[in-house]
Amino acid sequence: MDINYELYKVFYHVAASLSFSEASKKLFISQSAVSQSIKTLERKLDQPLFIRSTKRVQLTPAGELLFKHIEPAINLISRGEHQLVDSNTLGLSQLHIGASDTICRYFLVPYLKQFHQLFPEVPIKVTNATSLNCVDLLSQGTVDVIVTNSPNSRMNSALIQKKVAAFHDVFIANPAYFDFKQQEVSLAKLNQYPILMLGKQSTTSEFLHHLFLQYQLELVPQVELSSNDLLIDLARIGLGIAFIPDYCLAKEPSDLYILKTKEALPMRQMVAAISPHLPIPPSANEFLKLLPELDAS
Repeated sequence: MDINYELYKVFYHVAASLSFSEASKKLFISQSAVSQSIKTLERKLDQPLFIRSTKRVQLTPAGELLFKHIEPAINLISRGEHQLVDSNTLGLSQLHIGASDTICRYFLVPYLKQFHQLFPEVPIKVTNATSLNCVDLLSQGTVDVIVTNSPNSRMNSALIQKKVAAFHDVFIANPAYFDFKQQEVSLAKLNQYPILMLGKQSTTSEFLHHLFLQYQLELVPQVELSSNDLLIDLARIGLGIAFIPDYCLAKEPSDLYILKTKEALPMRQMVAAISPHLPIPPSANEFLKLLPELDAS
């Protein structure tokens, strides 16, 4: 099909914002021009891409399918333009990282600080998402590099650039409410108590559900949240037994303790990943150099 790139560009901005007026502001063209471009694209594709109403705009199934392909293409073109400009000025482009709140707070901050000290002129952008959704950001070309927990069901080994840390997950509780300090507790027994954990869009949730299934146990958590810090706070007030990565605890808090489990909990890793299908921006390459590399032995 002979379709002008500008039509796809207009479609991208409308689909991303689900607003004709927002797209017109981004593109610096009139709203009527945006509307006309979408009508032209729909005519050329012979399919409706949006459901329009007085209150909101929605993508049709055809529009959703097209957006999945257009979004990474637009991001790829944008990345290429930025890298060309930076190569002409002998500078580094913006560093765009995808990582969860927990990884940002407990792992990445010192390396972001170091990078900023080395390259103070380079803008740093961090997009927060779960480790699962970070892989989507990388495949869409939205970010340059991601740091996620592993194993990760959405990631293949071709993406992994380096393993940067290893950690264990732990169950923590307030002994005033759940006192198993002197005991080894089985997963089956733990399953009888309220479990507090991250939600289903996290690798931690995948990991624990899979672990329970290995022992023919069905895990039904009492609370599912998006913040490990909040899980710690809820464990502190006795709402349940929280499951968190051990790197969230600099030391065992005085009002909480780590339960000993009869079953060994496998170690997990933290990995930095890039897309093998895209050139690595110099800024991302420099940042990767700062991250530690886990000893394979």
